[in-house]
Amino acid sequence: MRVLVADDERLLADTVAEGLRRLSMAVDVCYDGDGALERVGVNRYDVAVLDRDMPGHTGDEVCRSITDAQVGTRVLLLTAAAGIRDRVEGLGLGADDYLTKPFAFAELVARVQALGRRSAPALPPVLAQDGLALDVGRHLATRDGRPLALSPKEFAVLHVLLRADGQVVSAEELLEQAWDEFADPFTNAVRVTVMTLRKKLGDPAIIHTVPKAGYRIGGTA
Repeated sequence: MRVLVADDERLLADTVAEGLRRLSMAVDVCYDGDGALERVGVNRYDVAVLDRDMPGHTGDEVCRSITDAQVGTRVLLLTAAAGIRDRVEGLGLGADDYLTKPFAFAELVARVQALGRRSAPALPPVLAQDGLALDVGRHLATRDGRPLALSPKEFAVLHVLLRADGQVVSAEELLEQAWDEFADPFTNAVRVTVMTLRKKLGDPAIIHTVPKAGYRIGGTA
């Protein structure tokens, strides 16, 4: 899942981003509405977490821009205003969810994960294929019942491949969906991560390389 976090409270934004990254999400961070507008115009996000009261363009304006673009990005608005009128107004802008500050991080994670499931065709809470099972909500992966000790990035790559449901996913698509905006497009990070993931998944091999195309899960090599 790729997420944008935009909040002028830098410590809050950085803390939220770091927590989401530990759960294998690719997270971009900015601290004002202008930066948020720039990023949503360039990148495709599953979820945007926006503070309503940012300098420059407000979170409300960024939300409207996302809604008008109809790109499928789900929006979670953050605000210190807890009144019913404020919540109704925020949802009326096209936001998908609303969370008042201060909030429990666990609740924010649950809301982001729920919105992420809605940003694409509906997916089951546990993705399973050929003995692999990925419980995204609990951040657990198993193969034939055996727990897998995956790094956050390995978990993210496996999530993207399982979401593709047997279709080929290019290295560029993996880089776009599992890494943040600072990823070097010429890096070999995708190849290295797939290599270590294959070792942890064990035999028989389940991630197959499709020459000049990318990677897929299942089927024959």
